[in-house]
Amino acid sequence: MATIHVDVVSAEQSIFSGEAKFVALPGENGELGILPRHTPLITRIKPGAVRIERADNGQEEFVFVAGGILEVQPDRVTVLADTAIRGHDLDEAKALEAKRVAEEAIKNAKSDIDLARAQSEFALMAAQIAAIQKLRRK
Repeated sequence: MATIHVDVVSAEQSIFSGEAKFVALPGENGELGILPRHTPLITRIKPGAVRIERADNGQEEFVFVAGGILEVQPDRVTVLADTAIRGHDLDEAKALEAKRVAEEAIKNAKSDIDLARAQSEFALMAAQIAAIQKLRRK
């Protein structure tokens, strides 16, 4: 059975390092699926869910990333995330509240910069909530 080594890291810590059968994540131009011996690739990733099918037990690891860079080599996948949170550490209530606060900030923005910040936070929280809901369905 062919495998690919996967590393998911953020500025704070290594989130996952191990062998996988398959990796799926939100690329800049759409969902990417990566199998062993994939063609080399470097691309930006959007906020969303990284799904890793582990080679050792077939279980799926789930990590939320807030964007970053993906590097794929035939035997290695590296995800350099702005922020990464393990699936089991995601807090839906906290994300919903942060989304609500961002919506209020959008309504009350006094400058273009305030509006852009609020819209960015809103988009990030919406992606996190979608990732939480995807995790629940699996």
